Amino acid sequence: MPSPLNSPTPCFIYFSLTSILLIVSHLGYITGTAADDNSTIIGAIIDANSRKGKEEKTAMKIAVDKFNNNSKNHKLSLIFRNFTGELYRAALIAEELIKEEKVQVIVGMNTWQQAALAAEIENQAQVPVLSLAASASVRPSRQLGRPTLIQMGSNIYEQVRCISAIVRSYHWRRVIAIYEDDAYGGNAEMLTLLSEALQRVGSEIEYHLSLPPISSRSDPREAVYQELLKLLSTQSRVFIVLQSSLPMATHLFQEARRMDFMGKDSAWIITDSISSFLDSMDTSVIPYMEGALGIKSYYSKSNRPFLEFSAQFQKNFKSENPEENNTQPGIHALRAYDSIAVITRALERLASDDTNTPKMMLKNILASNFSGLSGNIIFEGGDLSNSNSLPFRIINVVRMGYKELDFWTQDLDNPFRREGRDKNSSRNTTKVLDGPVIWPGYLIKRVPKGWEMPTDAKPLKIGIPAKTSFDKFVKVDEAEAEADKRYSGFCIDIFREVLKILGQNYSLPFEFHPVIGTYDELVDFVYNKTYDAVVGDVTILANRSKKVEFTVPYAESGLVIVQVSSEEPQKAWMFLKPFTMEMWVVTGALLIYTMFIVWVLEYQSNNPAFRGPWKNQLGTALWFTFSSLFFAHREAIHSNITRVVIVVWLFVVFVLTSSYTASLSSILTFPRLEPNVTDVEWLKATKSVVGCDGDSFVRKYLENVIKFQGADIKNISNQYQYPGEFQSGNISAALLELPYAKVFINQFCKNYTATQPLNRFGGLGFAFQKGSPLAADVSEAILTISEKGILKSLEDKWFPRSAECSTIETDELSLRNFWALYFLCGATSTLCFLLFFLCLLIDFKRHQASRSDTNPRDESVWMKTVQLVHFFHSRQTEIPYERPPNLYPRPTGDEWITPRWSTVSPSEAPEPPEALEHPEASPPTATMYSRVSPSDAPEAPEAPPPTATMYT
Repeated sequence: MPSPLNSPTPCFIYFSLTSILLIVSHLGYITGTAADDNSTIIGAIIDANSRKGKEEKTAMKIAVDKFNNNSKNHKLSLIFRNFTGELYRAALIAEELIKEEKVQVIVGMNTWQQAALAAEIENQAQVPVLSLAASASVRPSRQLGRPTLIQMGSNIYEQVRCISAIVRSYHWRRVIAIYEDDAYGGNAEMLTLLSEALQRVGSEIEYHLSLPPISSRSDPREAVYQELLKLLSTQSRVFIVLQSSLPMATHLFQEARRMDFMGKDSAWIITDSISSFLDSMDTSVIPYMEGALGIKSYYSKSNRPFLEFSAQFQKNFKSENPEENNTQPGIHALRAYDSIAVITRALERLASDDTNTPKMMLKNILASNFSGLSGNIIFEGGDLSNSNSLPFRIINVVRMGYKELDFWTQDLDNPFRREGRDKNSSRNTTKVLDGPVIWPGYLIKRVPKGWEMPTDAKPLKIGIPAKTSFDKFVKVDEAEAEADKRYSGFCIDIFREVLKILGQNYSLPFEFHPVIGTYDELVDFVYNKTYDAVVGDVTILANRSKKVEFTVPYAESGLVIVQVSSEEPQKAWMFLKPFTMEMWVVTGALLIYTMFIVWVLEYQSNNPAFRGPWKNQLGTALWFTFSSLFFAHREAIHSNITRVVIVVWLFVVFVLTSSYTASLSSILTFPRLEPNVTDVEWLKATKSVVGCDGDSFVRKYLENVIKFQGADIKNISNQYQYPGEFQSGNISAALLELPYAKVFINQFCKNYTATQPLNRFGGLGFAFQKGSPLAADVSEAILTISEKGILKSLEDKWFPRSAECSTIETDELSLRNFWALYFLCGATSTLCFLLFFLCLLIDFKRHQASRSDTNPRDESVWMKTVQLVHFFHSRQTEIPYERPPNLYPRPTGDEWITPRWSTVSPSEAPEPPEALEHPEASPPTATMYSRVSPSDAPEAPEAPPPTATMYT
């Protein structure tokens, strides 16, 4: 039976119920989210299609759910907006969220430029913006006029400092910077920061490679290949990937490995923008990055909060993104989770609902201070501070994963340290990374050079001067078929010895290219990369060092004047030259001192040659001592002590006369040469023409620095032309570098002489391209062959001194050559004199004792001194162990001062008075009578042998 018309049909009932449920659910959503006064709406702007955006979305949901489950009075709501378009779209989306969705906080942003532009919009509404993107700014956000912008991501500046520390520790001088262009100039600041940081450690960016945005290319792999082709002309092989999306980084490493940019001696450094995905990256992509060093934000994986979050994250992420193979959370997920935690803690600090304003929310967010999953959360000036933690760790990509090497400590002296060690302990710090590091090409035993090293297929191209003024340094003989004989010379032999040292670590295939031109042109060929190096007698100069990298010098250099020598004229006082003036003075003083000692000793020995008037005694003593210089003395010596003094003196005389004769003969036989040109100023003032090597820098130096006129300088292209130019009078002098002057003087030492260097230069060295690590290795090898004496042997081989020039010029003999001999002579004479004086004092005391028995009286010191002098003049002193000499008459004290007194020999002495009648009387003694002739003297009776005594 048909139903009535007014009865509802089943379809109508179903449609009505469905409509009611949709309306109720929609009203309920509004009530539960935006309409609820006790809820806070958070707007999230992310790239939901990227791995980073997927992790952030899952982590934010977990944080919001955790807060809502635990909070009874307040709730959080999340509104996601997917953004992958233009930069200005981010600002429009942020404005839409504020005006239409009434959001109170915005979280997310893919780039720092997006966050900064969005913050400009939110400044008016005072809505806080928590940026999860990495910042390239050095200054805090509040100093940049963006008080609402809060930095949750890492700071590129800190990563750049870490990169520069790695580059410095391995002595890489040049690097290549690679980044994915964001089309808005956001990478310019990163490049500036990197360039400044590298300059502080002595390195520089040789080339920066900008990769196009991956979203703008239908075939990004081909675009990467075309960009990498530009690097074939560069020699640096240290690549720093500053910023790149994960898909672009994958294409980059695949093409780099295929084009052999990841071979041996290359190094790759990746920043946190890539290394942060290593935990969640597809394992099939990681092997393309093997050998790269990475800078990775540090966070602990062992604490309980992380383990709980990781378990929940993997469960939710797998259900929301079933297409992803790896479900491990990365640093982006942790930062997204911590950003919600910052908001929830700020809400908890709000006192009441009426204080829940954007300004108070911003203030509470900036006051955050807690330990989150990504590290300590402390804000300074709107940016996340990492001062209390170790923000970055250095990793090495190996096989299907990575291994941790070191932590970056931000200390310039010790930038790296191992985990778990005391950062204040110097023993636990190091300037290089803890090894072993597996470098690209599986290089383990040594650090890569970071430079395109030569191979047999592509050897090192070395330019050498094809024609030199002095061919002993470099000589090219094209007629020789063998390369070893075709290129010869001092510089070539040094380079071959260097190769032997370098061969202990690596081979260095090379080939010589003779170049006809000046030395400045050779340096320019290295600068413009026509040649890899220059081997030859190249002088190290300041302007050349700006273009090329020099090794340490293997020979000194300076500018000297070479000129015709003039023979030294025979001077009237030439005979004095063998000894110095000091030597002559001391010799004369020693002669007079010896004369005095001999006179004293012989006078008291009654030597008739040393008696008589004062003039006779002085003349005899002086004649005796001076004639002994020529061994022509004739006077007899009576005292043994005097003989000791004379023996030592004659030995000194023998040595002095022999040395004097040899030195004077040398001076007269080999006359000295002195220059006939005073200095450069004299040459300039007299308009003298000077010769120089036109291919070297000397001509320009003479014109620009010393200010010679061009007409007064003559180019001479060969060393053998100089003698002819001198003899013909075309040049008055030659201005040569010191090594060339030595070679020239060694060959023509009898006719030419050289002055001391006028100016010093850097020396002779080899030149390499700027940043080439070969310059440091060759420098070390040059020092090695120098320390082993190989360099000296090469100098002797190529620059032997001729026989006529090998004589050694004698120098004046000085006191330091004979001081020991003089001391011996003076000490001997002094000791003999002291011995004589001691004997004199003993006899004087005996005499005084005998006088005291007959006429005792007290005498003053002065009287005793006078008596001692009188006793010396009138009494013979017996010398121990010496036979007494014949007795001679002596003058009395009064007669001593008379110049006409005469002496009486013992045979002519008068007889003493006959006063010895008593047996106890003393025996007769010899005495002296003044003014008594021999005929008036009475005969002496026979008596015992006389003894030396004196009658008073």
